[in-house]
Amino acid sequence: MKKILLNSLVVAMCAITQQSFAMTSLNDEELSTVEGQALLSMEVQKGFKQIDNLGNNYDQSNISFYKLGLEAEMEINTNIKKLQLGCGGVNGAAGCDIDIDNIALSGLPANSNYTADDRASSSALITNPFLQFAIKNPNQASTREVLGFRLSAEKIQGLLTLGAENSNTPNGINSFSGYMKTKAASGVANTASRVMDYASTGQYIEGTVRGKLGNLTLPLDLHYKSNDYSFTLQESTAPFAIPSTIVSGTRMKEIVLKGTGTVERIDFSGPLKAQLLNGALTLDKQITGYLTGLKTDITVNQNLGLIHALYLNNPASLSLQSQKILWPGAAVAANQGWWLAMEDEVDLGSISPSDKVQITNEVLQQTIAGINHDLTNNVRICGGIISGCIVGGSLDVSEIKNPTLIDFPLNNLKLQGQDFKPNCFGGHKFC
Repeated sequence: MKKILLNSLVVAMCAITQQSFAMTSLNDEELSTVEGQALLSMEVQKGFKQIDNLGNNYDQSNISFYKLGLEAEMEINTNIKKLQLGCGGVNGAAGCDIDIDNIALSGLPANSNYTADDRASSSALITNPFLQFAIKNPNQASTREVLGFRLSAEKIQGLLTLGAENSNTPNGINSFSGYMKTKAASGVANTASRVMDYASTGQYIEGTVRGKLGNLTLPLDLHYKSNDYSFTLQESTAPFAIPSTIVSGTRMKEIVLKGTGTVERIDFSGPLKAQLLNGALTLDKQITGYLTGLKTDITVNQNLGLIHALYLNNPASLSLQSQKILWPGAAVAANQGWWLAMEDEVDLGSISPSDKVQITNEVLQQTIAGINHDLTNNVRICGGIISGCIVGGSLDVSEIKNPTLIDFPLNNLKLQGQDFKPNCFGGHKFC
């Protein structure tokens, strides 16, 4: 009885095994209903009329996009000493479409205190890489034409650095053709101390002081206008913010970022001399006070060689095309030539300048009208005309409210958020 049961069980198991692994032929209709996961995938997408993120219209109804994809995740850690693409050619004999020194791609740092060894032992993650061709008139053999190709991936997650170091000397990006959109960012500029005088502004300081004449209780307002002043402006801070910005173009060497901010309290002190009552009296004071309320319209003109660290977590592609092409899924059309695109927002980190920012003469000139308005309309009390206004050695004007919107340019700054560690073991800057 036991042998019969055992034999039956063996036969049943063999039957199940044969059924589980048996190959069954399917016709085309049956195959079309089957779903599964393949390592390689092929796809054809027909172009159509559409508008890109810059509002440009493109009619690509005569273009088809042929895509060969790898359905997998790949890890990579790599350094490229020099990348030059599209040198000379249709975009001009001088220069290259893409010219970048010391490129390094690694994994994203686990924290801001990562070391070079931490970075060198990490890997960027590339999800579903693919190769794509743009074919014009794909169904007409006599006029069929390859317009371009691109190497891309659905997402690249990692730290991409450009250049050998974050310093005041531009290095890394020499020219860039492509597209990226920076994330909204913020920073704090620390302004350096400087002197404000007539030589730097070319403008008078005007105001009104109020004093009493002798024992008379009737106050007397005295207006002054001076080109003999020298105020030392103390260091201050200027928080500012830059909204998300699109950077797009061919053979770019710099970018312009626009933002707004405020200037914190600026303390100042220094001498001022002025004639009163048509020269009958002289106002000679050591002035102290502080400025508040300044608003800034920030323009950051930044050499691309000062942009070094891009924290990626987005689709990216490198393409070459003989005409403008709006690739599937791209935010804007790629220009003729080589094109590097990062589709989602790229994080630049903190955009606080590493060094103190100099307040220029042009910035000071914009503040004078507001200073004069406050000093004239909010009369300062100096006491007796002789004992306080003339003889007294100092005058505290206290707060000068100056809600002026000033144009505050920031040019070619070393940014704190662009610091990075090398992608090398052993203390090398690049390997």
